[in-house]
Amino acid sequence: MKVAIDSGPLTGGDSVRGVGVYTQNLVKELVKLRDIKVDLVDFRIADFENYDVIHYPYFKLFFTKLPIIKSSKVVVTIHDLIPLIYPKHYPPGIKGTFKLGFQKLMLKNVDTVITVSETSKKDIVRFLDIPEENIKVIYEAPREIFNKVIDKTILEKVRQKYQLPEKFVLYVGDVNYNKNLSTLAEACVGIKMSLVIVGKQARSKKINLNHIENRSFKLFLDKYGENKLIYRLGFVDDDDLVKLYGLASVYCQPSFYEGFGLPVLEAMACGTPVVISKTQALVEIAGNAALIADPKNPDDLGIKIQKIMNKKSISAELVEQGIEHIQGFSWKKCADETLEVYRHVVNSRK
Repeated sequence: MKVAIDSGPLTGGDSVRGVGVYTQNLVKELVKLRDIKVDLVDFRIADFENYDVIHYPYFKLFFTKLPIIKSSKVVVTIHDLIPLIYPKHYPPGIKGTFKLGFQKLMLKNVDTVITVSETSKKDIVRFLDIPEENIKVIYEAPREIFNKVIDKTILEKVRQKYQLPEKFVLYVGDVNYNKNLSTLAEACVGIKMSLVIVGKQARSKKINLNHIENRSFKLFLDKYGENKLIYRLGFVDDDDLVKLYGLASVYCQPSFYEGFGLPVLEAMACGTPVVISKTQALVEIAGNAALIADPKNPDDLGIKIQKIMNKKSISAELVEQGIEHIQGFSWKKCADETLEVYRHVVNSRK
């Protein structure tokens, strides 16, 4: 079986986001499997005539990407539909609305949709009118680099490199509305605890703060940009990120909504206790290995963070549960299940 996977997510800003991580690690594991040949291809200029399956590893709602005429079986991965859940914060405009309608029509011609959580599956059925039987949920996983660092000297070097305090809450990710950073900052300031934010956008000088999608981040900066308890590190390479997870007293994912929530699993893999917001995908992914807080209530977030910080027994229990929990996630498993999708569509009559 010969499969083409779009290389687009491995370039530009997507390369350091979830879609880039997904594409890179899926391909890395697929090429190890038997009975399949995988090519990373630039879909803008590709010739698909000799491929059994073409796989779009991400789906942009407001940009036309999918083929009008199929020469091969088509698989598409849809990570989340957050812009459709919060349309006021991600307005598509007239052109975007038209392209979304076109994309929805093209999806009817796709052989199988892969998504990363049962939560996203429900959204795809609801917003894109795709039958449940045409959607396969395949979980992502923390990469092998994310492990608990035992050597305190190594951790201390990274602490000094970024001039971080002894105790802090860590957040890793983008700064969009659904990430709910202002509530997390309010929670941390309320309990006088430092918050460390990792992610390219957090310190990017190129981000357009006048754009409607960045309005919530502008409000965050207006209120907390100069607060000495808030550390915005910006982009951090994976090697340092592992150490930052290890240094953190708590990892917190305060999102209003997520399609998956990969940093939650990365934190668990690094032996960091986790607090998540009570949102469907995060509860689905974290299981019983995290404390759960109301994303609209900074006091509740603060209470859950302090509960971990003040009680070593709770922290140790969450760490143990987290390390056990992540054993159910792996990129090999993701690749094996994706290969089964390819086999299914190749053998189907659609």
